[in-house]
Amino acid sequence: MMGTQLKKNPNQSQLNPNWANLQQRLKSHGPKPSRRSNDPESESTKSILGKRKERSNAEPSDSGVCTNPLNPVNGDFSITDAVAMDCEMVGVGQGNKSALGRVTVINKWGNVIYDEFVRPVEHVVDFRTQISGIRPRDLKKAKDFRIVQKRVAELIKGRILVGHALRNDFKALLLSHPKKDVRDTSEYQPFLREGYKRALRHLAAEFLNVEIQNGEHCPIEDARAAMLLYQKNRRQWEKQAKDQRRLKQKREKRKPKEKPRDGPLES
Repeated sequence: MMGTQLKKNPNQSQLNPNWANLQQRLKSHGPKPSRRSNDPESESTKSILGKRKERSNAEPSDSGVCTNPLNPVNGDFSITDAVAMDCEMVGVGQGNKSALGRVTVINKWGNVIYDEFVRPVEHVVDFRTQISGIRPRDLKKAKDFRIVQKRVAELIKGRILVGHALRNDFKALLLSHPKKDVRDTSEYQPFLREGYKRALRHLAAEFLNVEIQNGEHCPIEDARAAMLLYQKNRRQWEKQAKDQRRLKQKREKRKPKEKPRDGPLES
């Protein structure tokens, strides 16, 4: 009998005692239950966050967040059908004569397509830094006036030109532009107050709810403000411009043609 039992379990006598003790302990204690949190909500939250990383740069909610309306709306730097221009001046001569120190041109999206410091023909005696933001170092490597003038003329040719008090810019650039293509925010009727022109910063505060020109002027910011004022009123503005052109044409047609004067009688 005993011989038969030994044949059935030949490895029993060779079993490692440590292994036997471990098996015995596992049988007596049973499998250990997995640890679970007592809070089911925290459990589900951990499992969800474990599947994806938290977004540290998540977009803020719309409530309580104010974005600057003067920021460009896209990355399009093409030369559009309408452009805005702004110039900053420096003092030459006795200091009371203005000369071009910087010119900026932006497209209708608010992106800068030209921005250059300009070296005036005459010697600069007043940089007017508190207003112009121009410093002596800015004009050390500035471009020659004639080069800038030519480039600006190319950019605005055949396009609607937007700006504020553009007559000052034209005077500094020694350029002109067809009146039918000029959209000047200082002259637009709905922007006037009791018939008087208003500063660009006041128009920006009232119609755009944004503050500009607090200290040194930025021509990029000023050009964007003028362009945004135009874009917000473009439909009405263009209709008004069209009506004015028609009225001008009618008046010209009504004007009687002057008859040629007879020459002096010969004796």
